[in-house]
Amino acid sequence: MGLPEVSVIIPTYNRAHMLADAVGSVHGQLFRDFELIVVDDGSTDDTASVLAASGAGEIKVIKTRRRGVAAARNIGAQAAQGRYLAFLDSDDLWLSEKLEVQLEVHAREPDALLSHTDEIWVRRGVRVNPMKKHAKRGGWIFEYSLPMCRISPSSVLIERRLFQEVGGFDERFCVCEDYELWLRITAHYPVLYIDRKLIVKRGGHSDQLSGSTWGLDRFRVMALEKLLQTEKLTDLQRRAAALELARKAAILSNGYRHRNKLRQAEKYDRVKELGRIEADRLGESAPR
Repeated sequence: MGLPEVSVIIPTYNRAHMLADAVGSVHGQLFRDFELIVVDDGSTDDTASVLAASGAGEIKVIKTRRRGVAAARNIGAQAAQGRYLAFLDSDDLWLSEKLEVQLEVHAREPDALLSHTDEIWVRRGVRVNPMKKHAKRGGWIFEYSLPMCRISPSSVLIERRLFQEVGGFDERFCVCEDYELWLRITAHYPVLYIDRKLIVKRGGHSDQLSGSTWGLDRFRVMALEKLLQTEKLTDLQRRAAALELARKAAILSNGYRHRNKLRQAEKYDRVKELGRIEADRLGESAPR
């Protein structure tokens, strides 16, 4: 038997109560040429028992100490053998045709290195509609991706060689690690968007990662600072990133000042000023 076409990577931490459904949605795929890698990021619950009952012989389980979701995904990618990587968060689900549809699109678009799909949102068991600001797009979406994360990790199919080329997820980010990676990728590559709801995002539960850390814009500011310092961007991209940095820093500064946390407010005042200066240098005034 040759190497699999797709390596599916599920990072998980203390989600035994949700993991079986996620694994089941992978086993239920119409497309079958995949390997399934579950990275247990230091769980202390019944995760091992759930995996054993879910067909452990068909799952490559990697047990690590607690390092965070970015590291868990990277560890899975290092063990992967497929041409493509597909990530599935342990609180999300795939529809049965998810891999089949994406691979058919990639076969028609052989130059595409990353695709993502639309999604169904479920909050505490009830389906809800995303707001317009969460709308998905394809093509060159770098500027569109600056305000917030526009690509759901569970919807992504990415060529493993591209993931390796860009260095994977930045493990210093406990949240917004996906936002940071997609910015690095979309700055240099277009992405495919498949306008079909092929994943189910289950939210509203107490251990949802995005709700575990307050002030997500703090990490988006970190990502933008890193981007401006390390990535080779066009002048238009740099200006857009600098403007977004100044905008987010201003929001954070105002929030801290409102709570009378002046030291933190002054920190983000300085960040805002740096973003404003860079945007002005490139020819567009930034908010004061």
